Amino acid sequence: MPLAPAIDTEFEDIFFTPRQEAVLECALGLLVEGGEKALTTAGLARTANCSKESLYKWFGDRDGLLAAVVAYQASKVHFPPESGATADAETFRTHLIAFATELLAVLFGETSVALNRLSIGQSNRDDNRLGRLLLVRGKHMISAKARALLEAGRHRNYLKFDDAEEAYQVLYGLAVRDVHIRLLLGETASAAERDLEGQARDAVQRFYSLFGA
Repeated sequence: MPLAPAIDTEFEDIFFTPRQEAVLECALGLLVEGGEKALTTAGLARTANCSKESLYKWFGDRDGLLAAVVAYQASKVHFPPESGATADAETFRTHLIAFATELLAVLFGETSVALNRLSIGQSNRDDNRLGRLLLVRGKHMISAKARALLEAGRHRNYLKFDDAEEAYQVLYGLAVRDVHIRLLLGETASAAERDLEGQARDAVQRFYSLFGA
């Protein structure tokens, strides 16, 4: 029997200390309130009550800081180790629901909506670093780990599909639907759409009707 695919992929897991997380939350606030120009080392040091030397030590230059901000936001979607995720069929399904719930919480949150709006506004610029980072350190990182999670489920015969990317896109569509687009356009989520776990459970149930083994 071939070895089961690991949950970790070519994207390295990034870990931040509690202090670094607090600083990155401040950085997210600056980005949301004032755009990319507002995220300066001097401004962040003042807002987060830390030294510029610490910022350079932790994150490097401004590009490194911006990359850390996006990676930190994406890291709020958690993935279990493969051995824990696939212990049994019910555990695996529970982890899928938890993943979908956290994905919705991040995508539908004010911070992600603001970051995406900011990136879309810069999409016609050649130097749209934020957009590239949101793709590489955000969307692509999450989707790669999600595909590995689905592959692990297929290896244990909990799921059946031919293409992990296609399967993930179906799960993503069932969970997110058109809500994210409507939020980007300024619409307020309904009460039902704010029930993220309920949406996630419904999405996984429909996903299993298509790909459950």
